[in-house]
Amino acid sequence: MSRILSLLSLVSILFGLAACGGPSLKGDVTVYVAAPLSGWQAEGGQTVAGGVRLAAEQINRKGGLLGYRVKVVALDDEADSDVAAEVAQDVAAGIQSEHVVAVIGHYNSDQTATGLEVYKDLPIVVITPTATDPSLSAQGYRNFFRVNATDAAQAPADAEFLVKDLGLKRIAIVYANNGYGRGLRQEMVRALQTHGVSPAAEIEIVEAANTHKAAVDQIVALRPDAIFLAGYETEGYVILPELREAGVTAPFLASDGCFLYEFVDGSGPAAEGAYVSGVTPDSRAVADDAWWKDYQEVEKRNPGTYSVAGYAAMSVLAQGIEHAKTFDGPQVAQALHELNYASLIGPVAYDDKGDLKQQSIYIFQVQDGKFVQIKPKP
Repeated sequence: MSRILSLLSLVSILFGLAACGGPSLKGDVTVYVAAPLSGWQAEGGQTVAGGVRLAAEQINRKGGLLGYRVKVVALDDEADSDVAAEVAQDVAAGIQSEHVVAVIGHYNSDQTATGLEVYKDLPIVVITPTATDPSLSAQGYRNFFRVNATDAAQAPADAEFLVKDLGLKRIAIVYANNGYGRGLRQEMVRALQTHGVSPAAEIEIVEAANTHKAAVDQIVALRPDAIFLAGYETEGYVILPELREAGVTAPFLASDGCFLYEFVDGSGPAAEGAYVSGVTPDSRAVADDAWWKDYQEVEKRNPGTYSVAGYAAMSVLAQGIEHAKTFDGPQVAQALHELNYASLIGPVAYDDKGDLKQQSIYIFQVQDGKFVQIKPKP
């Protein structure tokens, strides 16, 4: 009788494990994702959050992090620094009631800077998947990291592409009136000067405005060889069609802020032939069919261009925790500084500032409505 009961107990345990879909876990640890999930930049933020959720799902299937289930909580900063400050306070409050191990975010440089004013004093690590302003990592924060290249790498690559590859000299720089646009404009001016080129013009435009006619009129009168945009998709899909409608046919290169299909869709036919630089690779180029299928099953949608950035950030965090063998923030940060990891987006090893030692920039061209990598050659 006891043997029968033992067998029944074993069957019950195995059935319970199968019903749970994997091994039992000790509890939950929380990873916050801070990004615009609504409003004018929702597409970018949602693609990042989707990548984080996929990585967490895969980690949980394999037994979690140090035996704990990863719970992803997405927080909407609305691409607004005031809201980002509130999000950061929510994170600080969450630490009091939950086992919070990290923030993945923010999506934009301005909101990342705002959040870091709070996060720098919290016992967690912060990994941005997309913020590019070099000044973020110049503050000496030991708990801040990126999985993307910075504008200090993007601007030289973009300048070289315009001047050396395309042979263009009279380049008009158009930049958004925010920290990202102004910072990248400064980097681009310096990068052009290394090639003996001064900008033909530096034109500031209002972030997310409905029209940029005044800037377009200046460019029409200037007749530059090329236009470089340091801005987001919300600037790109407004100014590019207006330029083409005004008869400006000069090559157009946009920064990583436009590396979203919302830029292509919003620009319509004007997007065809435009160039866009990326600080992370395209999901289509680095992820296999199994990854795509897994993403679709988890998110019920296709990956976006920055889904791999969110995925990489969560994967890098997991590597740091596994190497540290603890969730303790300072110890995880130290482990990340010592990390040497082959991620989906390339090798990840950090300098003292939390920037990637190897930073890669990609140049894409819109061809038949899709981003096609043209540099480096795939």
